[in-house]
Amino acid sequence: MPATMFDKIWDAHAILEREGNTLLHVAFHLCHDGSAAGFANLKERGLKVRRPDRMAGTPDHYVPTTSRRIEDLATEDMRRIFRVFGENFTANGITHFPVEDARQGIIHVVGPEQGFTQPGLVIVCGDSHTSTHGAVGAIAFGIGSSEVAHVMATQALWQKRPKTMRITVNGERPFGVTGKDAILAIIAHIGAVGGTGYAVEYAGSLIRAFSMEERLTVCNMSIEAGARCGMIAPDDKTFDYLKGRPFAPAGAQWDKAVAHWRSLPSDPGAAFDREEALDGAALAPMVTWGTSPENAVAVTDRVPDPSDEPDEERRAALEGAIDYMGLAAGQAITDIEVDRVFIGSCTNSRIEDLRAAAKVVEGRRIRVGHAFVSPGSGLIKRQAEEEGLDRIFTEAGFEWRESACSMCVGMNGDIARPGERTASTSNRNFRGRQGPGVRTHLVSPAMAAAAAVSGRFADVREFG
Repeated sequence: MPATMFDKIWDAHAILEREGNTLLHVAFHLCHDGSAAGFANLKERGLKVRRPDRMAGTPDHYVPTTSRRIEDLATEDMRRIFRVFGENFTANGITHFPVEDARQGIIHVVGPEQGFTQPGLVIVCGDSHTSTHGAVGAIAFGIGSSEVAHVMATQALWQKRPKTMRITVNGERPFGVTGKDAILAIIAHIGAVGGTGYAVEYAGSLIRAFSMEERLTVCNMSIEAGARCGMIAPDDKTFDYLKGRPFAPAGAQWDKAVAHWRSLPSDPGAAFDREEALDGAALAPMVTWGTSPENAVAVTDRVPDPSDEPDEERRAALEGAIDYMGLAAGQAITDIEVDRVFIGSCTNSRIEDLRAAAKVVEGRRIRVGHAFVSPGSGLIKRQAEEEGLDRIFTEAGFEWRESACSMCVGMNGDIARPGERTASTSNRNFRGRQGPGVRTHLVSPAMAAAAAVSGRFADVREFG
């Protein structure tokens, strides 16, 4: 029978079935600075990490963007987090990149960058945006702290098999449209809970046209559509991206791996539980206006009018979102003024993202109160500096910072002021996500740059 990519990988990792659940072998376990509870759990129970060679970690959530010296951290609690992180990984012989290591960064950026992320694997991490790694053709999903401990001890995990959905986006890429715009349009189309219970495979000519970094962005926000994971079939772009990375196969093992990887894409005629489609040629640069990622429209559109919504519950939700965001029904997106711009996060902090933003910024000055860039890893930061991108940003008025999750979640103190409006390249625009009372709009890096130099949301296509 023709099989989907998801089914091929799931079945290859299934150890046993029981009462509708599957015990899955975990091929790789990624960790960040929130892993301490898992190690403590094992220590209390007298257990050891079963496969330290199938784990890797780097701190990211609590890491400051203003310094790489642990001594500079504001609180003893934060300093303790990084000491414990290093002690846990060193004691267990696990590959890790501490704060002071040039390879440190956001785990969902570092995983693909180092070659830990490979096609055909089941990958887990104690973070919801683990879906990012599905861009290479893997099953990747976030797990809770108790599950982190379970994987550390057993290298396996009980899971309920999700249904499968294919989202096909065909059409030639329109000018100014990026992977971030595509996934925002997809979420607006199916809704923030539209993918609940599904493993999503993204397919179609526009998806194939995206670079690997854009594919990582698309899969990253699968969780914002409610999906368990997001996947894109591996192809020559995938193999070219992975070849030569430090932890990718090499030599004869590389040839053997690629031969296997080529067998992973869904077979012709494979049946999905649900099919969705979007016209890629009709896409435009997107901006979210509300407090859910599904509240996204083209930059040329307007804030919707709740009175047009027949469903009473949904109408009330729209009214509440507009009120919190300080907007008016029918207001043009390009009339919305911006106070702060953040370029970073596991969604959009890779070198292509920084290049796209710098291209818009070059030769201009910011017209917002504050703007900064946090590259996705120390290696990306170094590459950007070698290309002169840091100078372009700083000459425009941006701050050029270190790598961390930063203002995406604000656990390191990077937050905006109450009432401030932020153009952010991150993945969530929930109430208070970037600080109490902060109003967050999700955009692509180029759109964030356009907002920074315009002082309001602007159509990046007008910047050439």
